[in-house]
Amino acid sequence: MGEGLNAEAGEGRAQTKENIGQNHTNPTQGGEKGVSQGLAGVRQAARERKGERFTALLHHLTPELLRASFYALKREVAAGVDGVRWKEYETGLDERLADLHSRVHRGAYRAQPSRRVYIPKADGRQRPLGIAALEDKIVQQAAVTILDEIYENDFLGFSYGFRPKRSQHQALDALTVGITRKRVNWVLDIDIRGFFDNMSHEWTIKFVEHRVGDPRMRAKLQALKEELRLRMHEPLVETGKWLESVVRGYFQYYAIPGNTGSLSRFRERLTRLWWQNIRRRSQKRQPTWQQLHPLFIRWLPAPRILHPFPSVRFDARHPR
Repeated sequence: MGEGLNAEAGEGRAQTKENIGQNHTNPTQGGEKGVSQGLAGVRQAARERKGERFTALLHHLTPELLRASFYALKREVAAGVDGVRWKEYETGLDERLADLHSRVHRGAYRAQPSRRVYIPKADGRQRPLGIAALEDKIVQQAAVTILDEIYENDFLGFSYGFRPKRSQHQALDALTVGITRKRVNWVLDIDIRGFFDNMSHEWTIKFVEHRVGDPRMRAKLQALKEELRLRMHEPLVETGKWLESVVRGYFQYYAIPGNTGSLSRFRERLTRLWWQNIRRRSQKRQPTWQQLHPLFIRWLPAPRILHPFPSVRFDARHPR
């Protein structure tokens, strides 16, 4: 957010009081604003490392966050295809959220189709609206809370659209201040017709993946987790040799310049999977991390870049 404020100052715009030290978290039931220590770490990492890609965010979706997300929803709104309203869901809330949390983390949660309704516009046309099921709204709100900790650090200070604790009225205030206090020769007003109806889902995912997640890494780790389970009682040396070949193959493909952080995260998560797998071999004698560390060092190669920079490859192909 600090960069956004600097951007405002650099463009000669006054920094409105609302932009300074804003809290972008969602209210809890009691109206208090706060964020978990884990999410605070995500926000700090996103602010300090602009190129960081976050590949392990799901554990931040906790029962506490789901509860806060539930109470952040509007109470009196139309129901989705499930027919469930806010007050009805609040009955037995703890059990409902525990079940929802379990389904999300097991990969069993599936969003339901949104109910489509139309509302009239001033020009006589109709605006389509999608009304999500209540549980989908809870999960969506929780996901937005997590993603806000990343993307709020990337937005410029003069950006107001669909951002937490910002409104069209604040945008108009900032515009008025800019016009009246600075020399302005023209104002460009653009309205994109049917923007949300026509925006590309594929490109939206691509932009999100600049900062969030690598589904290929997640899929690879999930497959390795299952294979480790099948190999649980094999000799550790045999499993180590297999994992060494897996890591070297992964690095051979992904060890490109600028990807060291992702390689390190892959090795770190694979190391933890192997450690957990070894500890499940016996309930009586479970080795500690310190005892197994030499094993991990021996069989899991450290990340290193294996491919040259694009400029080096280009110069090699096109010598001057």
